[in-house]
Amino acid sequence: MTLLDDRVTVTTPAETSARPGRSWERLALFALLGATAVLYLWGLGASGWANNYYAAAVQAGSQDWKAWLFGSLDPGNAITVDKPPAALWVMGLSARIFGFSPFSMLLPEALMGVGAVALLYASVRRCSGPAAGLIAGAVMALTPVAAVMFRYNNPDALLVLLLTAAAYFILRAIDSGATRWIVLAGTAIGFAFLTKMLQAALVLPAFALVFLLAAPGRTWKRLWQLLIGTAAMAISGGWLIALVNLWPAESRPYIGGSTDNSMLQLALGYNGVQRVAGETGPAGNNPMFGGSSGIGRLFAQSMGTEVSWLLPAALIGLVAGVWFTARTDRTGRVRAHLLLWGGWLLVSGTVFSFMEGVIHPYYTVALAPAIAALIGISVRELWQGREFFSSRAVLATMSASTGAWAFILLNRTPDWLPALRWIVLVGSIAAAAVMAVGAHRLARAIAAVAAIALLFGLAAPAAYSIDTVARSHSGPVPAAGPGSVAFGPGPGSRPKERATDNAALQPLLTGAQSRWAAATVGSMSASGIQLQTGASIMAIGGFSGSDNSPTLEQFQQYVAGHQVRYFIAGKAEGPRGRNGTASAITAWVEQHFTATDVGGTTVYDLTSPAG
Repeated sequence: MTLLDDRVTVTTPAETSARPGRSWERLALFALLGATAVLYLWGLGASGWANNYYAAAVQAGSQDWKAWLFGSLDPGNAITVDKPPAALWVMGLSARIFGFSPFSMLLPEALMGVGAVALLYASVRRCSGPAAGLIAGAVMALTPVAAVMFRYNNPDALLVLLLTAAAYFILRAIDSGATRWIVLAGTAIGFAFLTKMLQAALVLPAFALVFLLAAPGRTWKRLWQLLIGTAAMAISGGWLIALVNLWPAESRPYIGGSTDNSMLQLALGYNGVQRVAGETGPAGNNPMFGGSSGIGRLFAQSMGTEVSWLLPAALIGLVAGVWFTARTDRTGRVRAHLLLWGGWLLVSGTVFSFMEGVIHPYYTVALAPAIAALIGISVRELWQGREFFSSRAVLATMSASTGAWAFILLNRTPDWLPALRWIVLVGSIAAAAVMAVGAHRLARAIAAVAAIALLFGLAAPAAYSIDTVARSHSGPVPAAGPGSVAFGPGPGSRPKERATDNAALQPLLTGAQSRWAAATVGSMSASGIQLQTGASIMAIGGFSGSDNSPTLEQFQQYVAGHQVRYFIAGKAEGPRGRNGTASAITAWVEQHFTATDVGGTTVYDLTSPAG
């Protein structure tokens, strides 16, 4: 099946099945997945705990099953992280099986990356054959932001895996019309919701519309199947919300990031509308928060080198593909695939570009499967197009634009491999010129020219990805590329506390036998202390100290019941934290207990009231 004649199927069922057939294809697939595994697993433990916030929650889940179920930051179950716990479930199980360590925590993340590449290959192969699938898989594996996030403990790795799986299931449903595939797609999106909440919904417009447009059967049947898929999504994504609502609040952790101890409010508020509308924190020109919003954000300083290397080529391929297949019938396979991946890219990319709330550059990893799929499909279909000169002209444009854009991106780090930008630029333009001008004279060699163009197009992101893997990363906002380790805490976050690295605290806390060895304000300090000591540390106020948990009355009850031994002095951040429960608790402790200096950190023994 070619892009220019989507109504005629010239490939056999074996060639479009989900299982590789010819030996060269199997070898190529194994090579792709093996190389991806090496890239993502190499030196995996070098980043240590990566993001301490999530690492502490994994540690808690490896010690206590209730903490594992709810995604608690501490094994004493004071408060959860500000995301749903699905990603923590996977890392927590790995920690329980292999023991808690940086490698055991990050191992599932790397394997998710290999799985996502395999699913993308299978999806694209069904449309355009094995070569297109291999191209798509390679593009995704070598996207720099993927090389960060599939080696990190933020929840994005599982999100991308589940969304890629959902895309595969939707495409199977479009091909066969079988309801089971739409149910599987809904289930995958539901669990993606339990990974990163409403970000999972960004693919829904494309998935639903393409299914309605291209799936076989009558309209009423397709609508009914979508309703069944929606029900599957609601069940797989809603059961945890129901469980949280039914579980007595006093016997489970507070839902971090929410204003009313509700996971539904967390989904719709902090991790939903507020992210888009700009109510969750600072954005503006800060690169940690994606820089200024607008149509150019994905190409700008903060996000450009993370994901945009092949974005211009993907958009050109999408436009050309939709144009060339405009006259095909409703169920045309190539057009359906282009619209699905293109819809994923355009909707998610538009939201990321214009949202005014908290957005970090690594969010763009969710665009990697769509960009890679569009590259694989468009390159193969344009190559096979019967309108020889027009399709080659588009390929030439894709090659030249990729080289030019790579030159611009590489010029942002002028001291790093300075010759690479010129090699990529000259090579890509030369390959484009041969395809556009001399293709009819070099018919036998044109395949080699196209392969060379692909190599030049992937050279820059591959170099960035390899450099990224060679470096250790830590902190809340990891970034790809030379010299990038992670953005710092940034505005609205707590600075690193001396207590985090205070060796004198360790014997004090490990000897405590209470439910919480200590309490401190905010997770930035609490998570580091907990990872250092292995003791349960209560993070008053959650991530930034601004959550209303615990209340002063609750904390007083914990102290009276000898459930928390020490209070480690800290500072509340955020408008609610400075005037809310964290400040009230701090003032009460300072008034009623005596301060002691432990290795430069102020500590209060809550079992010995002052006076």
